Amino acid sequence: MNLDSERARRVLDRVREVPEGFVRTYGDLEPGAPRFAGAVLADHHDPELPWHRIVRADGSLAQGERQRRLLEAEGVPFRGERVDMRVARLPL
Repeated sequence: MNLDSERARRVLDRVREVPEGFVRTYGDLEPGAPRFAGAVLADHHDPELPWHRIVRADGSLAQGERQRRLLEAEGVPFRGERVDMRVARLPL
């Protein structure tokens, strides 16, 4: 994955724009290509990137308990095992 490409940089910029306490989906980062967004995040290893604020469209977590702990610490609400997307999803 070329993280220096314009497309990958755009995805990373969109991740950085998500404020604490909110989430976005992989599809929000790259409409029509959520798997590309996931691949960018999988290859990017900057500890400052708020990767944990990116969830699946149904509110489920790709990174399990670690991601849930980080989101809960920011006040992101859950309904069972999933993020409450009606409350926590940042509007586009």
